[in-house]
Amino acid sequence: MAIKKVLVVDDSPTERFVMTEMLSKHGYLTLVAESGEEGIAKAKAEQPDLVIMDVIMPGTNGYQATRNLKRDAAAKNIPVIICTSKNQETDKIWGLRQGADNYLTKPVKEQELLAAIAALP
Repeated sequence: MAIKKVLVVDDSPTERFVMTEMLSKHGYLTLVAESGEEGIAKAKAEQPDLVIMDVIMPGTNGYQATRNLKRDAAAKNIPVIICTSKNQETDKIWGLRQGADNYLTKPVKEQELLAAIAALP
């Protein structure tokens, strides 16, 4: 499946801007959500080809939002790449257990993100 539409879920305006700029210049259509709750709703409504999910957010965190999407019939096939400042091995293992397809740590390098997207089935 070709990735064209990407939903960026992050509570930081700076991170959302950096991520959308990075993706847009490579031809991706980007959508944004400022919270886990908004990310879940937008993913179900917009059916993006990929969700890039922060972890540390108020309310529903990225782990919870990823788990919610992966358990939802309408969203379970949307790949999720967690992109967070949480860089411990246990954080990564937990993120992947919630259903994430990949786990990157911030600050994410452009080539690293593009490689993670390209590696999706």
